[in-house]
Amino acid sequence: MIKSLVAMPKSNTYSVHYAWVVLAVTFLCLFVASALRSIPGIIMMSLEQEFDWHRETISGAISLNLVLFGLAGPFLGRLMDLYGAKRISVITLILSVAGAGGSVFMQESWQMYLFWGLLIGAGSGGTSMIMGSALINRWFHRNRGLALGILGAAFSSGQLVFTPVLMQINVHEGWRAATLFIAVALGLVALPLVLKFLRDDPESKGLLPYGANGVHETVIKPDRNPMRSAMSSPQFWLLALSFGICGLTTSGLFQTHLIPHGIEHGFTEMTMATSLGVMGAADVFGTILSGWLCDRYGKRWPLAFYYVVRGATLILLPSIDTTGQLMIFSIIYGMNWLSTIPATSALTADLFGKQNVGVVFGWICFAHQIGAAIAAYSAGYVHSLMGDYNLAFVASGLFAFVATGIVLFIKEPQTVRF
Repeated sequence: MIKSLVAMPKSNTYSVHYAWVVLAVTFLCLFVASALRSIPGIIMMSLEQEFDWHRETISGAISLNLVLFGLAGPFLGRLMDLYGAKRISVITLILSVAGAGGSVFMQESWQMYLFWGLLIGAGSGGTSMIMGSALINRWFHRNRGLALGILGAAFSSGQLVFTPVLMQINVHEGWRAATLFIAVALGLVALPLVLKFLRDDPESKGLLPYGANGVHETVIKPDRNPMRSAMSSPQFWLLALSFGICGLTTSGLFQTHLIPHGIEHGFTEMTMATSLGVMGAADVFGTILSGWLCDRYGKRWPLAFYYVVRGATLILLPSIDTTGQLMIFSIIYGMNWLSTIPATSALTADLFGKQNVGVVFGWICFAHQIGAAIAAYSAGYVHSLMGDYNLAFVASGLFAFVATGIVLFIKEPQTVRF
């Protein structure tokens, strides 16, 4: 079903298009929520020391978190398509606050599976790029890639800010204080912003999407069964498989195991926290640049290039043994950490429709989180067998090269460049 959206005089009363307000609110929400993804690697060794839990046990809870984060994504995306991103994001933020706050009181390993695995795993899917994709692809007609790149940078800038802060709190005040800090930030910063300022689409403000031309635009309602047509397309499976490898080579591996890997190789906790912060700073630039490149030069070739660079840096990681080398690695790797997101999200909208992007991109993100969960658990298992992470990093680098080949088979639709 299609209904007309007519530009109203109200749309001319805003000196700044409200799309930028939505972008800013979504950015801040994802920025604060990024702390949830940073904390496991920071507190892993503290949990080992206090509770005498095996690393494989902790990695298992984190893997459950990543799987549920991914599995919840397409269902949350569908609900956002149907009922709006604001309502769903509020509910999932409450779940995340409950999980982070409840974990402060845990004493047994099953409680970590409950709070971090179930509650935060399900809740964090609502404050992710699924939320960002559902909003930006509706609010922006022009500069869509740039806006998605800015949102991708929310995670990396959050990492830049929160990783050193959380590490300092963990070292001096303990892991409970670090975790409580996240619960308070989500409950008192992110949640009020979403409730006050977020809007689901331009129609709710009597506006056209940013950059839309003409008096009349159309708002296309979500398809009745968008996944039936998506899953019958080879393009969906190519996007899902490549993004699954993206998860394998980033969040599940690095945010869970990079800090323990560095500490075991002689680097201090704060050096490793600084390394992640440098990655975040580099990724702010790299992800925004990626969105800009996608707007002007397409999405497929930049995406293939990102995977080539990622594969090379991962293979070289085990040989890094000085702080200078670590910081150079952090800059190069950080430049393309989340640069895949604008290209993959925009390709999803181009191939399967903006009205369906929540659910379709949600399932593609589920593939990402499956890859991340595999990396989080298997790297912990490899460490248990071999005493280090070297094989895990090299294998993930080889998978990144495989993703390069997969991306080259994607048929990018012809779209207008701005």
